[in-house]
Amino acid sequence: MTETQTDNTAANPGKGKEPQSSPKPVLKKEAAEGNYYWGTGRRKTSVARVRIRPGEGKVLVNDRAIENYFRQERDRKMILSPLRAVEGENKFDVFVNVRGGGTTGQTGAVVLGIARALKSYDGSHMQMLLDGGYLTRDPRMVERKKAGQPGARRRFQFSKR
Repeated sequence: MTETQTDNTAANPGKGKEPQSSPKPVLKKEAAEGNYYWGTGRRKTSVARVRIRPGEGKVLVNDRAIENYFRQERDRKMILSPLRAVEGENKFDVFVNVRGGGTTGQTGAVVLGIARALKSYDGSHMQMLLDGGYLTRDPRMVERKKAGQPGARRRFQFSKR
């Protein structure tokens, strides 16, 4: 190369002389990392990182049993509902790390994370999870407080006189 020529391969990596090989695809039943299947769920301000693997049905949330972390029965039923939808309640071990928000937001985040992990485990589960509404991200967030008001929608008390 002379001084006036430039190396276009650095600017355009896909247009070099050698064809780049595509990364090896992950097989359907082969986990990408440590025999776990990952899914991330979000709801309000909560974020749940979920790992599943074939097992006997153990569910741990932040290194505690689900009964010790989520005290209300409705939360536990909601979390296990994606597993029931694919008939995998006693077929998977579920490990969850969840941060932020309250119990309702954390429950919704865990449900979405489990559904996404099940989808990555087996793509044929997708239609059952979609029909149950488990793969739908709930977009509702807390509305911000506005200036000149005590809250997002609340106004200061009006006085005519």
